[in-house]
Amino acid sequence: MAQLLHEYGGAVRERMMSYLPQGRPRRYLYGPMAEYPRRGGRGMRPTLCLATARLFGGSIEDAVLTAVSIELMHNAMLIHDDIEDGSEERRGRPSLHHQQGVPLAINTGDALALFSMRPLFENRHVLGPTLSLRLLEESARMSRESAEGQAMELGWRHDNVVDLGERDYLEMVLKKTCWLATIHPLRAGALIGAGERYPVDGLIRFGFLLGAAFQIQDDLLNLAGDPKRYGKELSGDIYEGKRTLMLIRLLERGTPDERGRLRDFLALPRERRGAAEVDWVRARMHHYDCIDHARALAHALAGAATHEFEQVFRWLPDGREKRFIAALPRWVIERS
Repeated sequence: MAQLLHEYGGAVRERMMSYLPQGRPRRYLYGPMAEYPRRGGRGMRPTLCLATARLFGGSIEDAVLTAVSIELMHNAMLIHDDIEDGSEERRGRPSLHHQQGVPLAINTGDALALFSMRPLFENRHVLGPTLSLRLLEESARMSRESAEGQAMELGWRHDNVVDLGERDYLEMVLKKTCWLATIHPLRAGALIGAGERYPVDGLIRFGFLLGAAFQIQDDLLNLAGDPKRYGKELSGDIYEGKRTLMLIRLLERGTPDERGRLRDFLALPRERRGAAEVDWVRARMHHYDCIDHARALAHALAGAATHEFEQVFRWLPDGREKRFIAALPRWVIERS
């Protein structure tokens, strides 16, 4: 697992940096554009794309440009997410809008998103025009799904929506997280390796189960992660009013007075949400076993992903790429 993440993730990062210009205006655009990519990351998304392509019969060179595009788009979305959420840290350092200000950070995120299209256009030299166009269409769908999921989450916070359930959360996560993190890399990799011979819609369920387990674990780490390894502000999701699974369950399980207090807390702007109230929210989450419930669901989703993997991938030859994908459900819930 670690070896393939290092090898494939490193190869994509090296190629990705060649797509980031070195010219002017360096201080206001091209320097900030390279900030998040240089901070690194686990590289799960591009590695999943490369591993899937190899598993389906493609080569690293066939898939690397698509993986670069995925990682560029991921970094662009991180910049915008941090602004929209008011996040203070990203990968252990101040978020870009805290370093550069909101206007420059927005422009940098816009530029990265646009630059993520260039590798897909250049795919035509490697994969030919037909498959390259199909990958552009796949990227367009991923972008739409991700934007819809982000809109759902931001809209809930904007309107202070509190009557949500587990189904609402999972629908949002399917769109916001799973399409970019797991579904798109899987589908793109399968298309590169097998072309139109493989029905890629069959990968959506596995990608959803894997991505949802990944997101719930990410939400759990925000509450109980190791500050030195997590790389983001602990309890930041509560400060930001994110409708995590734990918060939704607290709204379902709390007394009328507790729900009213929590609703009033969520109605405040982020800068007025104090540490004492955040601690109260965390305490109530523990009281109602919200964290244990979320952890149990993450494990159930990971187990279902493992079962789905056996159904979808059993006919493919064994090898380190297949073993990597098979190990992902366990990895996403055990990472720290």
